[in-house]
Amino acid sequence: MKYILGLCAIILMFSCSSQKAKSKYSKIEYEAGACFGSCPIFKITINPDRTAVLEAEHFNFSKNFSKSEFDKPREGTFKGTIKEADYKSLIALLDNLNVKSLNEKYGERNITDLPTSHLRVNFTDGTSKHIEDYGKRGTEKLAQLYKFFEDLRHNQQWTKVN
Repeated sequence: MKYILGLCAIILMFSCSSQKAKSKYSKIEYEAGACFGSCPIFKITINPDRTAVLEAEHFNFSKNFSKSEFDKPREGTFKGTIKEADYKSLIALLDNLNVKSLNEKYGERNITDLPTSHLRVNFTDGTSKHIEDYGKRGTEKLAQLYKFFEDLRHNQQWTKVN
């Protein structure tokens, strides 16, 4: 009898520890727009299962700036799976931001050559938040998040699909 109880206890422990916490985010999307220079232009969409799509337009993989880059075709669409540690870091950054309480718009448009970023977050409760940030300096925490997204272009395994 004690063996059966012990076996049941072990099964219960493993079943509890193997369940993953549900994300409160149903989709996370970041878009970086153009500037009058070589700002990377891309959009990255990340799902709660860590699958992601990177839509790279220009200046994402080139090392040297050239205005002729705009004459070239877009760099392509890439798919990948965000590393688990990086996904956890992303969720921590978002949780720390308290996304729902942020302004919908940041930045002053009196400077005309800055890029605009768009952060779109869909929550599992059916709500969403869209933040437009001209100049990418809305808050210090937002700037950290933008850098994190920009780094994902280079520190993940991407497969070109188009």
